[in-house]
Amino acid sequence: MTACITPRTTKHHSDSTAETNPEDRRNLQALAESHAHFAAAIVHEVNEESAAAFNEFFLAAKLNQSDADLLDEVANRLIGGRQFERALQVLKWAAELPDADDMLFVRLGFVYSQLGDNAKSIEANREAIRRMPKMLALRQNLYLNHITAKQPEAALSVLNEAAAEPDTDAEFLANLAELYANLARQFQDQRLAARGKALEILNRASTQSPLPVPVQLKIGDGFNLLGDKNSASKMYLEVLDHVAPASPLQEILRSKLVDIFLRGGDHARAQEQLKAILRENPKNAAAHYFLGSFAFDEKRWSDAIDSFTQAIGANPAIEQAHYDLASAHIAAGHGDTAVKVMEEARKKFETKFPMEFLTALAWHEQKQYDKALASFSAAEKLALSAKTNRLNAGFYFQFGAASERGGKFADAEKYFERSIALAPNNAEAMNYLGYMWAERGENLRRAYDLIEAALKIEPDNDAFLDSMGWVLFKLGDFPGAMEYLLKAIAKLDNPDATVYDHLGDAYAAAKALDKARDAWAKSVSIEPNEAVQKKLDAAIKELSR
Repeated sequence: MTACITPRTTKHHSDSTAETNPEDRRNLQALAESHAHFAAAIVHEVNEESAAAFNEFFLAAKLNQSDADLLDEVANRLIGGRQFERALQVLKWAAELPDADDMLFVRLGFVYSQLGDNAKSIEANREAIRRMPKMLALRQNLYLNHITAKQPEAALSVLNEAAAEPDTDAEFLANLAELYANLARQFQDQRLAARGKALEILNRASTQSPLPVPVQLKIGDGFNLLGDKNSASKMYLEVLDHVAPASPLQEILRSKLVDIFLRGGDHARAQEQLKAILRENPKNAAAHYFLGSFAFDEKRWSDAIDSFTQAIGANPAIEQAHYDLASAHIAAGHGDTAVKVMEEARKKFETKFPMEFLTALAWHEQKQYDKALASFSAAEKLALSAKTNRLNAGFYFQFGAASERGGKFADAEKYFERSIALAPNNAEAMNYLGYMWAERGENLRRAYDLIEAALKIEPDNDAFLDSMGWVLFKLGDFPGAMEYLLKAIAKLDNPDATVYDHLGDAYAAAKALDKARDAWAKSVSIEPNEAVQKKLDAAIKELSR
């Protein structure tokens, strides 16, 4: 129950005067009745009889319109009970008193707005601003009047008047900038002007000194919201200097900085903040996860594995971290571990496409092609049942590669063709299918066309150059084959046994046995191979005759 304010009594000269003065007697009687109604209102309020209480409060005010405290108390109760019509009448009585309280006009503005009289609300709010120009909340009320009336130009004018107010502090300016930003979001035609003023106001606020930490934070958030990431990060870093170590606010600030640096492509500074977060809170799963993502993108597989493992340890519910950990193990050549990671994920989460797909890649990495194909098939069924877009060119390329390695050449052809259909510029799929046909001596003209198309996309790709050399060899164009194979060797970062084997075959077919011998010798020196060794031995024997 809200504490009541006892209505004030009217002073009189003496009992005898009161008895002989009708006006005084009427005043005393009205005052007594006001007391009675107020007391009755309190009783009704205690008994939770709201309607009756509001009636009695209103009558108490009506009978004693000269008591500012009583009118204020009754008006507040009526407003709290959403009795706006009667609250308005009480406030009007209060406004007629000399030295009316400044806050009265704030209440009047609110009540008029609730009653839908926007013009009167604007009038009251303007009077309140005239009396209390440093109170931004009053300008916000007037701003909202114009927003409600769909008058963005007038709303902007209100904010500009506030911006012109002299000697305002940083908190006033930071809150004003929020209103400018609000206007920019709501009205496209005011966006540029409002955003520009907001940034101008924030810059004014940021130059004041000293700045309390909450105000610094608000200014930083304002810059961030308006897209000035440099100013935002500068303010957040300044706030960090004044925040206690290991406090929740410190972690929030560092998270904001991580977001800013990530969006700006400054990965080094983002990682600095993530590492700082972990120094204070080693169990922050999100920080571990993001560091793992950075390491993965930079192909630092060991660091990625460590960070994703830490993230899962801190929060096993981060499903994506399990998938990323498996991906990192596959990239590092740990297919067996990746399978185990996915087995653990199956215990925690519903079986989904990523589980089967990554399991397939892990089995492929271990050359367990039958298991890989079973997992690829399961992944395909899951994607089809969920009607997702997971079955893309990359998926069918991997499915095709596993099929080819598993000796399922018809399936490999089907999946490579599907991959190319989904991504006509998929040079890797075109090269793989073309090379597979060349290796098997099948569809050689189509193989040539596919590899040629791949080379148009990546003319310096050593694998594609080797494929073209090999398909030309199969087509009987030995000079052409040698030309492309030598180009492939020139592009190699590291010597490749297969390319030298192909070159040896091309030389041998062109009757250049000495060069074939040298090429095969290079091949087996890079990677011992029984079949190539037999060709080398035969060439040496032939040349020694």
